[in-house]
Amino acid sequence: MSGFDDFFLFARGGPMMWVLLGLGFLGLVLFLERVLFLHRGHFAAKPFLDGIKNSLAKRRLVEALTLCEETPGPVAAVVKAALLHADDTPDAMRFHVQEAAVIELPALERRLGAIAAIAQVAPLVGLLGTLLGMIATFRGFEQGGNYALPAALSAGMWQALLAATGSLMLAVPAHLAHHFLSGRVRAIVRDIEWSANEIMKYLLGEYRDGPAPEAPAPEPRPAQTPALPRQVAT
Repeated sequence: MSGFDDFFLFARGGPMMWVLLGLGFLGLVLFLERVLFLHRGHFAAKPFLDGIKNSLAKRRLVEALTLCEETPGPVAAVVKAALLHADDTPDAMRFHVQEAAVIELPALERRLGAIAAIAQVAPLVGLLGTLLGMIATFRGFEQGGNYALPAALSAGMWQALLAATGSLMLAVPAHLAHHFLSGRVRAIVRDIEWSANEIMKYLLGEYRDGPAPEAPAPEPRPAQTPALPRQVAT
């Protein structure tokens, strides 16, 4: 009976309650998708960059590129852009690194605007439901005249109160979700900036000043047996 009572109470909130329910479901889906996406792209940047530097110290550029390709996230993409242009001029390398960062940033901020819009629109939907409830209440006054019963007026008041309450119950978590996701995005952006500066500084300094890659040792050739002199038949 409790579930039936809750549904009955929800239905008394009027049509705007269904709009709020749809906005809440959409916001929940967007929030879960963003959490999974940002969790996949956020990892410890310093150990990753230490591994890249370790490969570069051994002059294994291909190994470092392979590590970037196997690591998801924008940090790996920016580091890979720097490695692909390790022999370019500083300005050219910086241009390609910034270009890779510009490509990755919109993907991080995607759908955050939709969550912010839900947080801002929910109170307006609740206000609309409240006004519709008050209109229903005054209509009950007019129809009842001097003998309007409380039961005829309570429907509009229920609608007004429930719509306002439902809108706030949606807007508050939506604002918190947007704030949480924005913080995650800012943390990833800081990792991108730090990793880009570190890898460029390493490539333009220690990597170029280091020894050239060692040439592979020639394979030993099989020893040839000297030909024996032929014996002259007597």
